[in-house]
Amino acid sequence: MDIKEKTCCFFGHREVTHNIKDKLIAIIEKLITEDNVTEFYVGHQGQFDWMVYSVLKELKAKYPQIRFTVVLAYMPDEYIRELYGEDTLFPDGLENVPKKFAISKRNDWMIQQSEIAVCYVHKITGGAAKFREKAEKKVLKVIDVQ
Repeated sequence: MDIKEKTCCFFGHREVTHNIKDKLIAIIEKLITEDNVTEFYVGHQGQFDWMVYSVLKELKAKYPQIRFTVVLAYMPDEYIRELYGEDTLFPDGLENVPKKFAISKRNDWMIQQSEIAVCYVHKITGGAAKFREKAEKKVLKVIDVQ
């Protein structure tokens, strides 16, 4: 019997107000070992995204079957290419989206690709809260990092 591989995306506020790295590691390891998540999508706009990316890079050594991709909201420049190397994806269609809507469109794309969303939301306003709610409405399994 084949076990379906799953995809997970991440949404969180730009600023991380307390140390959540150990909790994030535990959540991601559980997703890999218990939920069969092999594909991870993360943005690149703030501290939460950077923390997720660094944890995924660390866990790749322990779990070589996982794949992770930094999903870009804007056409990559030289700085982004140097920072993330080949670990990036710029979804088709975003090149025509006005800059002020690009992050929202990218986040919508990540929700459409995923079964699970890990969210770091400590304020009821902002993009992280909005996309956590969108993930719930799409009936993704939502895991909160507290």
